[in-house]
Amino acid sequence: METTANVLVGLVAALHAYFLVLEMFLWQKAPGRMLSGFDADMARATAPLAANQGLYNGFLAAGLVWGLIADDPTGFRVQVFFLVCVVVAGLYGGVTANRRILAAQAAPGALAFAAVLIAR
Repeated sequence: METTANVLVGLVAALHAYFLVLEMFLWQKAPGRMLSGFDADMARATAPLAANQGLYNGFLAAGLVWGLIADDPTGFRVQVFFLVCVVVAGLYGGVTANRRILAAQAAPGALAFAAVLIAR
């Protein structure tokens, strides 16, 4: 179960690294505009907000990677902390911004969180 938990945490970290790239560097290009549904003008206007959001997603990814490489008990605690952050951010985003965030962020984070707790 520990291997499964580590794989899931790694996938959530990779997902948030992808969010970083999408929001910081691709927001005004086709992938970012497809995600947001914004036209070119709105994408340009919201790019600073998206970049800030992408930076936070990068912090989540970095924290999850730290949790994977740190020895226990630190690694376990760091994974729990950052996975809770992922789930809370996903729930908040899903309620306030777009329901798709529940499936894209909150659900994978919750699945990884449950696996980490079970593997303990």
